[in-house]
Amino acid sequence: MSNKLLMRAIQGNAKILNLNGKKLKEVPNAVERLSALVSLQLKNNIISKLPNEMATLRNLTELNLGNNMFEDFPEVFVHMTSLRILHLFGNKIERISPAVLGGLENLTLLNLNNNQLTSLPQEISRLKNLAHLSVNNNYLESVPDEICLLTRLTELHMTNNQLTVLPRSIGLLTNLRKLYLSRNQIYELPEELCKLRHLTILDVAGNKIRIFPSDTDELYLHELYSEDNPLLQKHLIMAVEEEEVLPLLEITARFISKELKNRWSSLRMAIMQHPEARKLLAQGKKCAVCSEYFLNTWLECVKFINVKKELKITCQLKFLPVKVFLCSYKCFNQSGHEYYGVAVP
Repeated sequence: MSNKLLMRAIQGNAKILNLNGKKLKEVPNAVERLSALVSLQLKNNIISKLPNEMATLRNLTELNLGNNMFEDFPEVFVHMTSLRILHLFGNKIERISPAVLGGLENLTLLNLNNNQLTSLPQEISRLKNLAHLSVNNNYLESVPDEICLLTRLTELHMTNNQLTVLPRSIGLLTNLRKLYLSRNQIYELPEELCKLRHLTILDVAGNKIRIFPSDTDELYLHELYSEDNPLLQKHLIMAVEEEEVLPLLEITARFISKELKNRWSSLRMAIMQHPEARKLLAQGKKCAVCSEYFLNTWLECVKFINVKKELKITCQLKFLPVKVFLCSYKCFNQSGHEYYGVAVP
C-alpha cells in the first residue's frame, strides 16, 4: 500500500504525503524523489532512523515522526533547514545533539512529548524562531537559562516532568502567552515570572508551591490552575515580636538609597562610577507599607488576593496567597494593612 502511495505521489509531484500507520521500519528511499514535498506524515510506525537522503527535501516544512522508535535526534536534521513544524512525540529520545539544532533555526513548533529526556542542551537557544515548544511527560529536572533566549515563544508546555525551579531569566520571554507546568516538583515561582505581561494561561497545578510571587496581581491572566499545591492558608496565630539587628551592608544600602533620591547628592554622582555597587542596589525591594528601599528580604509576609474580585480570572481558588516584602517589624506592626507573617511549619 505504501509503495502505491509513493508512486502516485511521485507521478503527481505531490506536496503532501501521508504514510501514517503503515508499519514502516524505515523511510522508503523513493521519498527523496519528491522534491516538491512540503508535508510528510510518518507517525505510528516503527522507524528508528532517517536516511541522509532526506536532506534533499529542500521544500519540506512539516515532518511528523510521532510514535516511532527513535532513540536519538536524527543527525540529518542539521541539513533540513526549511523545517517549520517537527513532531517527535512518543519516541525513546534521551538526549538532543547540540550540533543538530544548528540546522533547525527556522522551526516554529517542536513537539517532544512522551520521550525520555532528562535535560535540554544550552544550544536550544539556536531555535530563534520557535513559537511553540512542548516537552510534556519527560524526565526533565531543570531547564537551561538559554531557553529564555527564545523570545518568540508564545507557548511553553513542560507538564509532568521533575522540575524543581524555573530560570530567573524567564522574564525575557516577553511574548509568552501560555505556560503549562503542572505535575512537577516546583516549590517556588521566580519573581521575574510577573514580567510576562502577555501571559494569559498559567498552569502550575500539582506542584509544591506555598505562595505566589509578589506581583502576581499585575499579570493579565485569563486562566490560573493551582490546585493540588500546599498553598498557605489564613490561620491567625500569636507572633513573637523581635528586634531587628541589621547587618552593616543592609544599613549602608538603605542609607545610600535615601541619598540617591537627592539629585544634588555627591554620593549620587559617586555611585555612577561603581557599576558593581549599582548592580547590587538594583536587587533591592520596596517595603509594602512605608515604600522605603531595603536590600535583603527582612520580613517576608503574605497577602490573600480575592481571585474573583481582584484578578477576575478562571480559578478554583477563592483566595490566592501572594508574597509581600516588609522592611521591618515596625512596619509589620502598623495598623491598617492586611499582611500576614508566614509561620514556619
